[in-house]
Amino acid sequence: MTKVGFIGLGSQGQPMARRIVDAGFPLTIWARRAAAVEPFADTAATTAATPAELGAASDIVGICVVADADVTDVLLRPDGVLAGMDAGGLLMLHSTIHPDTCRLIADAAADRGVAVIDAPVSGGAPAASVGRLSVMVGGTDEDVARARPVLETFADPLLHLGPLGSGQVAKLLNNFVFTAQVGLALDTFAFADRLGIDRALAAQVLAGGTGGSRAAGILAASGFDLSGLRGAEGLLRKDVRITLEVAAGAGTEAPATLTALAQETLTTLASPPVAG
Repeated sequence: MTKVGFIGLGSQGQPMARRIVDAGFPLTIWARRAAAVEPFADTAATTAATPAELGAASDIVGICVVADADVTDVLLRPDGVLAGMDAGGLLMLHSTIHPDTCRLIADAAADRGVAVIDAPVSGGAPAASVGRLSVMVGGTDEDVARARPVLETFADPLLHLGPLGSGQVAKLLNNFVFTAQVGLALDTFAFADRLGIDRALAAQVLAGGTGGSRAAGILAASGFDLSGLRGAEGLLRKDVRITLEVAAGAGTEAPATLTALAQETLTTLASPPVAG
């Protein structure tokens, strides 16, 4: 059976890896913090001492760390995954990163006979836990087909967008629009206040009507508490920045209205909460 490695056991990566091992795939994990591997003590997963050791034990390796620098570190450092991985292996990049980073990693991996797909995910820990993550994939048909049995342990839907980097472009578009929708939702609920409409009731109207959005639903479910979104501001800012860079590299402009709303959201989330 295909041997799988997984690095990035955070709030989303942990249930993804759990789905893989629970499906019966031999799983090797590695984390910088010992606490991150403790939830797997009741599984058949093996813990590697280094990323290279994980690579040597795996046919397919999933990477779900935070940012471009984290991905390149665990893969390309002297004791990184690629240092131990055999020719014929396959990397799945689940992190939301620049498509150029995917191509840089693919070039380095090709020198060792290792293939790469990008497969960023959306949906969060609840969706991961029940195998309902939206997974956007870029890569060759052959490589995606090899990865599919592993991806399908946590993916529904699994969307093959095109060549390497295509999954990242789709995920960045999603995150860019979501960030803009947060700003739109904040403006909408503030407008509801000024119109004398209870914002909780306004949220129910939007949810049952045509004006709703995922962002508005998240705000309403939190009781209009921005603390969770404030905690994600750095990640949203990263993704908006990369989206604008990708647009510039493609010789096109991001929509002005969406860009303004996204920047407004980031400014709001970066500002100290208003007392009272």
